[in-house]
Amino acid sequence: MNVPEISVDELEGQIANSAVVIDVREQAEWDEGRVVGSRLMPLGEVVARLDEIPTDGPVYVICRSGVRSAEACGYLRTQGIDAFNVTGGVLAWLDSERTVESGAR
Repeated sequence: MNVPEISVDELEGQIANSAVVIDVREQAEWDEGRVVGSRLMPLGEVVARLDEIPTDGPVYVICRSGVRSAEACGYLRTQGIDAFNVTGGVLAWLDSERTVESGAR
């Protein structure tokens, strides 16, 4: 399934408007560095935690490079969630020298 994508430049604008960003990496990866305000939901937990994902607007899904997030987006879209894959993932976010949070929350 092809899923709609958004660049990190576009994502930054959406975050300014209180966008929901779901990070599907593992806890250790997330602790190392994440998009400010993102919610951790490892890919293996997405199905079980589906009820935690808002359905009233777009959701932006990110991982390290965009592969796991594309998989998550494909599933979420089959569930009626307007999910967008962040192209290039956290690596693209870091390459663009944008701010990240780190450490456990």
